[in-house]
Amino acid sequence: QLQLVESGGGLVHNGDSLTLSCAASGRPLDHYAIGWFRQAPGAERVGVICISENGNTTEIDSVKGRFTISRDNAKNTVYLQMYNLRPEDSGTYYCAAVYFRGNYCRTRLNFYMFWGQGTQVAVSS
Repeated sequence: QLQLVESGGGLVHNGDSLTLSCAASGRPLDHYAIGWFRQAPGAERVGVICISENGNTTEIDSVKGRFTISRDNAKNTVYLQMYNLRPEDSGTYYCAAVYFRGNYCRTRLNFYMFWGQGTQVAVSS
C-alpha cells in the first residue's frame, strides 16, 4: 500500500516562495503519476499540477509560470515549488498518486487512488 506524506506548508506573504514535499513509502514511485491538489476553506478540492512517470507535467492556468512540479524517484519524493504566491493560493495542499504507465497525467480527482493528509499553506496579502 502506497502512503503519502506532505510537508513544507506554512504562512508566507504575498509574492513569497514555498516548496512542498510529498514523500512516499510502501512502494517505489517510479511508475506513478503524482498530482497536487488544493482545497480552500469551504471550497471543493481542485487539481493544480501533476507529473507523469516520465516527467511530463500539466498545470492549471492560474499557476502557469509560478508553480513547478518535479520528482526525485531515488528519494521517492515529489516536490511542488511555488513562486510569487498570492492569497488565492491559500488552502490545504494534498498530493495524490496513481499507478499509471503513461506519458501524461491529469489534474482531476478521480484519476488518483492514493492521497496524503495535506499540508496547509496560507498567503497573507
